[in-house]
Parts: sequence; structure tokens; C-alpha cells
Amino acid sequence: MSAVEWHISATPVSYGEAVAAMERRVAMIRLGQAPEMVWLLEHPPLFTAGSSATDAELVDARGLPVHPTGRGGRYTYHGPGQRVAYVMLDLKRRNSDVRAYVRNLEEWLVRTLARYNLGAGRRAGRVGIWVAREGSTKEAPREDKIAAIGVRVRRWVTYHGVSLNVDPDLAHYAGIIPCGIAEHGVTSLMDLGIITSMEEVDTALRSAFEEVFETETVPA
Repeated sequence: MSAVEWHISATPVSYGEAVAAMERRVAMIRLGQAPEMVWLLEHPPLFTAGSSATDAELVDARGLPVHPTGRGGRYTYHGPGQRVAYVMLDLKRRNSDVRAYVRNLEEWLVRTLARYNLGAGRRAGRVGIWVAREGSTKEAPREDKIAAIGVRVRRWVTYHGVSLNVDPDLAHYAGIIPCGIAEHGVTSLMDLGIITSMEEVDTALRSAFEEVFETETVPA
């Protein structure tokens, strides 16, 4: 399997610009005119509404833009301090299994966070990656979401992807019911006391991606 290009944007990218660029790349991948790609970036502060979002889940936009989007899922927040990873892979060249692809995205995030000695994982009935907070028990669990997943597939080529909270402004999440789940909170590496840089997070993401997807990554 050919190497996956790995591109990192040094400055925030507007959501509309990112979606347009992804759609162009997806078309080129499908036609065999460009290699697969992972694109790491940050967005300016905004909310996005996935295909399952409802009006009631937008509590208070707080003056931030709200973008409807074709990805799966519900409302989420994007902004500085959050690493967004847009993943454009040709599933026809892999296993043509969307569910397996989503499981691989989850495993990618779990292994990335394990590099910070953080025991994050999946939870039945809840999309994304979760961590148990201090004092959490089986009888009274306290769990927060640290990473979100929202994908779209066009003619077996994937786009959109995942977001990992490194050190975003968590107060913005009060403007929505994140991913439609009101009974749990949202956290970040910084909120959990893990101090790191975006460059270190990118290194962890790249290493874990190569493990999970069993492919080499090369700079774009």
C-alpha cells in the first residue's frame, strides 16, 4: 500500500476552506490523481452541526459561527487548542468496511492518548473517546469526553475525521449539548494536568496512526 501524505497547517484554517479542500482531495483520490492524506489543523472558534444534530442541542451560539456539515454525528465545537485530523483514505484499497474504519479511528485516538499514560477508551452507546475522572466509581461514574469522531464517506473515500482536545477553551462547550450527550462533560489534556505541545501531540498521532492503519506516512 502506498504511503499516506501527512500535512500540518501552521495557522488556523477556516471551516469552509477546509471542507472545500477536502472535497477536492477526495475527488482526486477517487480518480487516482493524488495519494491518501491526513491533514492536521486547528480551526478558529466555531460550532459544527452533523447530520443528526437537532435545534435543541444548540443552547447558546455565543456569537460563534455555526456550520451545518455533511459528516455524521451531532453538534461539536472546534477552536484553537484542539487538534483536528481530517483523514482521507480510499477504503476500496483497504477493506471496504466503514464500521471497521471507525473502529480504527477510535483505536488511533486510544493509542495516541496511551502515549501520555492516559487510559482513555470507547463507551457503549456513546460516540467518541472518554476518560474516567478522579473519584469515578462503578456506582457513580464520572466520565468526560476528550476526543470526537465524525466521518463522511464518498464513493468509498473518507473525509472529515477526529478532533482531540489538547488545550481548547472548554467554556465554549456550554453553548451546545456535545454530540447530544448532556449527562457527561468534556475535558482536555491540559484539564487533566497533562502539559504538552501541539507538536508533541502530532508526533504521537503520527506514530499511532502508522501502527493502527499499518501504513507509512510521509510529509506532503
